[in-house]
Amino acid sequence: MTALSVAQAVCPFIGLEVPGAVFSSTTREHVELKAVANEMADAIAKAHPWQLLSTLKTHTGDGTTEDFTLPTDYDWMPDANQVWTSDNNQPLCKVTDVDAWLGQIVRDFDPVPGNWIIYGGQLHIRAALGSGITAKYFYQSNLIVAPASGANKTAFTLDTDTFRLDERLLKLGIIARWKQLKSQPYAQELDDYEVLKEKLIARDKGATILRQGTARMPRDATFAFPGNVPTS
Repeated sequence: MTALSVAQAVCPFIGLEVPGAVFSSTTREHVELKAVANEMADAIAKAHPWQLLSTLKTHTGDGTTEDFTLPTDYDWMPDANQVWTSDNNQPLCKVTDVDAWLGQIVRDFDPVPGNWIIYGGQLHIRAALGSGITAKYFYQSNLIVAPASGANKTAFTLDTDTFRLDERLLKLGIIARWKQLKSQPYAQELDDYEVLKEKLIARDKGATILRQGTARMPRDATFAFPGNVPTS
């Protein structure tokens, strides 16, 4: 579905005439609909570390550089993510407090195996990565929209754009948010949106249990019930 087809699917539920164009329109309702669509797309992208938006970044050390500019499409990094280096078998330690980071700088000591923090649009690593040593981490990209041609982008601008994540979830989110903004009852619409969102989150990264081979049992053990349960 394109951005236009999502908007067209939304309109019957919010009391608007189904339009032939939205993102190229200057009609007030269409301008509002564009804003709500982009707001909900961004909210969905930030609701979960979707595997489709997870992106691997690599920085290479030169022996002196401690500050690395974040990727241009950097949106956010999930709390559980780590920064790993090619010269260590454990991740660097994350420093969450800028005062603690400043304390390390003032006291002028190099932590082992190394620390990292994000601020000022950069990833900072102490001690500096050795020459040729790489640091790798996953982040969430903000390129949530795919155009009909060209590079992915951060927001809908054309009717032919498509949402890179689930479009039905976007539709339900737009309906709920529109009704909320218009002071209309929206509890059921919001509940529908949240239920679908949680289902998609649960399925996003595939099964969490891996079974390989046959089940292991003690040599003399038997099942307490037959393998085939009779139906009558």
